Amino acid sequence: MNFRSTTILAALFVLLLYGGLILSILYFFDGKTLWESLSSARTLFSIRLSLLAATFATFLALLIALPAGYALSRFHFKGRQIIDTFLEFPMIISPAALGAVILIFFNNPLGDWIQEHLVTFIFSFAGIVLAQFVTITGVTVRFVKSAFDEIPHELETTARTLGASPWHSFLTVSLPLARRGIVAATILSWAKALGEFGATITVAGTMAMRTETLPIAIYMHLETADIKGTVALILILVTIGLSALFTTRWLLERNH
Repeated sequence: MNFRSTTILAALFVLLLYGGLILSILYFFDGKTLWESLSSARTLFSIRLSLLAATFATFLALLIALPAGYALSRFHFKGRQIIDTFLEFPMIISPAALGAVILIFFNNPLGDWIQEHLVTFIFSFAGIVLAQFVTITGVTVRFVKSAFDEIPHELETTARTLGASPWHSFLTVSLPLARRGIVAATILSWAKALGEFGATITVAGTMAMRTETLPIAIYMHLETADIKGTVALILILVTIGLSALFTTRWLLERNH
């Protein structure tokens, strides 16, 4: 077997692995159950809650990721390597452990003061957004940094020599050139937030019609051995996530 065939087989194995897992759940697929799920007020609430929370969390992550990713890409400063290492923090511990860390924070004096005087995070919508935000921010910064890394420094230097301020150069040169990478980072982060489970359930709980996101709804159905209902919700989540990813890929290729 030559090199080309070996690498293609490895790529096909990835497709077989994930595609096979998705196809395997169709054994328990039931159209009536899917329709009942889509007609259920509880399911519709979970879908709306998941979409809204993921959008808020991604927006907040981008507010941090754009300047942070640019700084890590362009500037050398004390603590840069430490910050770059901590971007992997949400990936080196389990989501449940990350949620536990958030819970512990809100049990110390500072966290308790925030809960009492500013925003209540535990068992609330704000807690869902916070859990997703903490989970995706590191990877969002990493993606945005990679997008800025691909832009030649000379283009920004030229803009500066022509009289552009740092902010003007960033907004008119760097940001437009990195837009493809930033769009991809946004959608991937949003999809990751949409499917977040461990940290969310630890911080926000499983209260129906209040903090039950779509992944939590899947867990609740599985806990009651409702396999057909679980499969229906999984298909809804997978459809939303894959649709967003394929749409993004299509838009990026069309713009290119």
